[in-house]
Amino acid sequence: MNKLWTKDIQLDKMIETFTIGRDKEFDMHLAPFDILGSLAHCKMLAEVNLMEKTEYLAVKNELQELYKKAKDGSLQIEEGVEDIHSQVELLLTEKLGDRGKNIHTARSRNDQVLVDLKLFFRSELLEIKALLEGLFRLLINLSETHKSDLIPGYTHTQVAMLSSFGLWFGAFAENLCEDMQQLLASFKNINQNPLGSAAGYGSAFPINRTLTTEYLGFEDLNYNVIHAQMGRGRAEYFCSLSLSSIAMTLNKLSADLIQFASQNYGFIKLDQSISTGSSIMPHKRNPDVFELIRSKTNQLMALPSNIMQLCANLNSGYHRDFQDLKVILFPAFNTIKDCLSIMMLGLEKIEIHKDIMQSPKYKYAYTVEALQVKVMEGMTYRDAYHDIAKSIKEEQFNYSNTPNHSHEGSINNLCNSHISKKMQGIISQFKEKEIQDKLEALLSN
Repeated sequence: MNKLWTKDIQLDKMIETFTIGRDKEFDMHLAPFDILGSLAHCKMLAEVNLMEKTEYLAVKNELQELYKKAKDGSLQIEEGVEDIHSQVELLLTEKLGDRGKNIHTARSRNDQVLVDLKLFFRSELLEIKALLEGLFRLLINLSETHKSDLIPGYTHTQVAMLSSFGLWFGAFAENLCEDMQQLLASFKNINQNPLGSAAGYGSAFPINRTLTTEYLGFEDLNYNVIHAQMGRGRAEYFCSLSLSSIAMTLNKLSADLIQFASQNYGFIKLDQSISTGSSIMPHKRNPDVFELIRSKTNQLMALPSNIMQLCANLNSGYHRDFQDLKVILFPAFNTIKDCLSIMMLGLEKIEIHKDIMQSPKYKYAYTVEALQVKVMEGMTYRDAYHDIAKSIKEEQFNYSNTPNHSHEGSINNLCNSHISKKMQGIISQFKEKEIQDKLEALLSN
């Protein structure tokens, strides 16, 4: 097998298979990012005269072609080649001879993998950001559209006070602001360059790590080389915090939608295109889509704990344990993206029922409204409370006036424009265009 670390010693076949695991499968996710990292590294080597300019130009042209193949899926890891790093170096060497062997100068597979992972994670977080932004806009629009449609609010799963669909949709929109803030925090932690830290202890080569930071569009450098190497596990943990935060929001939203769609509530109706039927009960329409989002997000909420458990009790430096982080985290990116996409589709396919509060079973949701009116008319709060309680006990309570909640964030003052401004302020800090411009410059001729 072709390996970067081979020393002409034959490894036991079972050991080889066990240690490689599913690495080749997950490495295909890293392929374009591995090539980007090599492009930046070789450009830097040429700048500091560790690679001849003509050699760099030849390597650059080949890497750019390999990048296109990685993006369109035609680049594959051949049989007998250990990983994507070995595959790229092998292809360069086959094409360029000895010039292809120099791309690993001043680099370890450790920092090569680290920069691949960080570029991959950064790309995934930006994709999630876009989906999160789309769901946010949808929730804000639904909040505005249904701001006058009243529903009961619940505490302890009991009818409590007046609420509205506008308030309810808007609450999840503002939840997403906090999820986006967590995503930004994870993004900033990840968007720092580990390349040049080698195996975690630097090298004697006179490299310029600031240059590769610039070329790859990283916001900053992981300066201390041991710290950079300790980014393995930490980067995955930061990602998991973002995914679990979003999962928590989607989980609660799914649980509400399932409940609201049940006959006992009847707040919403699911379109037949997103609900399933029963093999025995002709009337049934099941909210399977939201149940599966609930299930998947339950699993995603466990991600930080799973990653922390894998990284526990490891001293500083590289350990092969880190390989299994890919198995835990890589599929989770697709899961959260699927959940966000399906939630948007599901919300677009629900029908809001009007006049829900006309049902007499929700009349006690107005007790606080009635109490507040009495206080505004001059009665003391405690007297008003006992007066309303007495009317309830005697089954004489009756009140159905339109609510007049004027303070910020209440039924009649949703503050959606402020929530949107809050979200936009967070989104602007990702500086996505600056990153894209840097990568396009790296890939240009």
